[in-house]
Amino acid sequence: MDFRLEHANICVRDIEAMMRFLKTAFPEFRVRGESKNHDGTRWVHIGTNDTYIALNQAKADSERHWKPYSGEAGVNHLAYEVDDVESLRVRLKAAGYRESTVPNAHPHRKRVYFYDPEGNDWEFVQYFSQDPTERNDYELPDS
Repeated sequence: MDFRLEHANICVRDIEAMMRFLKTAFPEFRVRGESKNHDGTRWVHIGTNDTYIALNQAKADSERHWKPYSGEAGVNHLAYEVDDVESLRVRLKAAGYRESTVPNAHPHRKRVYFYDPEGNDWEFVQYFSQDPTERNDYELPDS
């Protein structure tokens, strides 16, 4: 069976700010579609023909904001494989986005993490090997 993640669906406070983050990370992303939900809130699908992020406008803001890796149930991060993680890092930093994890050192991959405007953590990984045993090596430390 072949499979891939077709899309992720997240509820956000500021759709425009999230679209700026995603377009900075992925300049090839475009708005695939947008409209209103039955309750009048906005939704946007942003991505490529093959994969996208569905952004839904939050109806209410919570006093308690999710913090990744807090030990509470929830998504800690979404990860994308990219061809050039360093140029992605430069774009995001130049646009004012904050890294969330210190860069790491592994001979077969390089990962960077950034917070989006909502405080969600995103991982971007570049692999330097096509060998699955090297790509998925957990014995070597990442930093």
